[in-house]
Amino acid sequence: MNAPPQLELYLSALPKSVPDLRRTVRQYLDAPCADVQLCVTELVGNVIRHLGEGTPVRVRVVRVDGGRTRVEVADPDPRVMPVLLRAAGDDESGRGLALLDAMALRWGVEQGAAGKTVWCELGEA
Repeated sequence: MNAPPQLELYLSALPKSVPDLRRTVRQYLDAPCADVQLCVTELVGNVIRHLGEGTPVRVRVVRVDGGRTRVEVADPDPRVMPVLLRAAGDDESGRGLALLDAMALRWGVEQGAAGKTVWCELGEA
C-alpha cells in the first residue's frame, strides 16, 4: 500500500513566509483547515522566536489513519525544546503551545542528533 500523499516543504523560518505557508497548507488539504494552519503557524513561529529568523525548517503535513492530519516542523537544534507554559492574563507570550495542546489530539517532540521535530495530530475538520 502506498503512503498517503504529503506536503513537505523546506524553507527559512521567516515571518514573511508564514502567510504563503498557510495558503499552501490550505491548498494541499483542499478544505477549510484553520486549526491546521494555526498549528503550522505556531510551530514555525516558535522556531523564529527561539532559534532566530532564517533558521532552516522542514514543514510536513500529511493525512494519517482515521482522518487525522499530522503537522511536523523540524529544525536543526536538538537542544532548544518546546515547553508548555500556562501564561498569566497579562503575559505577552507563552500561549502558543497551550493553544496547540488544547486543539491537538496529541503532540510531541522527536529528538535526533541533528535536530528535532515538533509534531501534532488534529482530528477531522
